[in-house]
Amino acid sequence: MKLSKRAESLAPSSTLAITAKAAALKAEGHDVIGLGAGEPDFNTPMHIIEAAYAAMKAGHTKYTASGGLLPLKKKICEKLLNDQKLSYDPSEIIVSTGAKHSLYSLFQAMLDEGDEVIIPTPYWVSYPEQVKLAGGVPVFIEGKEENEFKFTAQQLKSAITEKTRAVIINSPSNPTGSLYTKDELEEIGTVCLAHDLVIVSDEIYEKLVYHGAEHVSIAQISEPLRKQTIIINGLSKSHAMTGWRIGFAAGDKKIIKAMTNLDSHSTSNPTTISQYAAIAAYGGPEEDVEMMRSSFEARLDEVYSKLVSIPGLSCVKPKGAFYLFPNAKAAAEMTGFQNVDDWVAALLDEEKVALVPGSGFGSPDNVRLSYATSLDAILEALGRIERFIKRHQTTN
Repeated sequence: MKLSKRAESLAPSSTLAITAKAAALKAEGHDVIGLGAGEPDFNTPMHIIEAAYAAMKAGHTKYTASGGLLPLKKKICEKLLNDQKLSYDPSEIIVSTGAKHSLYSLFQAMLDEGDEVIIPTPYWVSYPEQVKLAGGVPVFIEGKEENEFKFTAQQLKSAITEKTRAVIINSPSNPTGSLYTKDELEEIGTVCLAHDLVIVSDEIYEKLVYHGAEHVSIAQISEPLRKQTIIINGLSKSHAMTGWRIGFAAGDKKIIKAMTNLDSHSTSNPTTISQYAAIAAYGGPEEDVEMMRSSFEARLDEVYSKLVSIPGLSCVKPKGAFYLFPNAKAAAEMTGFQNVDDWVAALLDEEKVALVPGSGFGSPDNVRLSYATSLDAILEALGRIERFIKRHQTTN
């Protein structure tokens, strides 16, 4: 059966692929430690679960407006005002079936065939594929490791052409955990305004920052930048609600309306019960959010110190999210593998440790490992990695 060209052009998600392979090995009885997880290992806070149950009992199980419940939009406006001093009207908000869906609808609404979107590497795996699905062209600029994987305003300026429509900023970043400062964002914003670029600001890890670091949205810097920015966010990471599938976009009314029209012909609306849960999440206590954040911070410190002691691995210490993105090129070379992808595959086969190759993020010398799992499991995995490296060093 014939497939469409756009379907054939897509690369499968490397994160989901490694997770599936690890799950298959585990099903065969192997003691697999998977460090590919992109979700918190905590349950959704109980007051949110109870709100969903109450909504079901009250009969809130029907369709809603395509762009989401008005009370939820108002809660999102309150959240943006309280957290970031950003003022939005509900007409500037769309609730979607997860932040990933918000991004998908955004690119479908704003891109025409051949429009270019600048994507810094390392990137989240779905950015370039979603741009291609909308007929756009991904243009990559390198976030250099020596600059904490962040791109600069000068790099952005050099990549702009007459076809450039937008640039993506992901801060804190998946996969690197890097965090842009206000000064860096101000310089980038100046270039964006000068060239009339839409700024797609993915802030899904906003609540997960460590050691006094501060998340700043580029939309906070000035009113012109607020108008030029589409904020993408949601509850998946901050409130351990990955499976509830609730995200949102905030920005220009015209784009939000177009996204809403698109969603009316695809998903109809985000899951009603999840929307009521989201109202409770955005309107409820933050103790559970802080508990998760502080737990991740403690894990980061212990895991990072162990990781950088392993021969052949070096790593920029992240300031946010829940990933480490070490450079494993030296480890692959000293153990006789041609590249990091082969090294990762052998590690899974021999030691049953699942990492995600950096090639899926546009950074083939690196690997991503998540510390959104138990500390004991992570430390055991690192011990296996060290054993793997030392064994292959001896035999090569």
